[in-house]
Amino acid sequence: MSIVSEFKTFLMRGNVIDLAVGVVIGGAFGKIVSSLVDNIIMPPIGMLTGGVDFSELKWVLKPAAGDVAEVAISYGLFINTLIQFVIIGAAIFMIIKAINRLMPPPPPPAVVAGPTEQELLADILAELKKK
Repeated sequence: MSIVSEFKTFLMRGNVIDLAVGVVIGGAFGKIVSSLVDNIIMPPIGMLTGGVDFSELKWVLKPAAGDVAEVAISYGLFINTLIQFVIIGAAIFMIIKAINRLMPPPPPPAVVAGPTEQELLADILAELKKK
């Protein structure tokens, strides 16, 4: 089998296509959550904390000087990203929980009928009698 045909087979498997769809939807969902956090959740939190804009919170390590930009640790943006992560995690948890409720329960494992205790003892007795 040639590399091209193997690659085509790989791409056409359902798992790869499902993964591609998941990545695209995840990217769009990430933008929605970013907007939710930046435009809806953080403004009231900022208002409750005295008008603080979390995206502007930072520790300046070296102030700007002339053409050199400042060096700063933007911990406010990190807080926004953490909130986005928690929201995405909660949303995915709820979606998976709902999907699991809709899925039928897995069938019970098939019971493999093995020899009974009496049959095993009879086999052992037969082996002992041979000796």
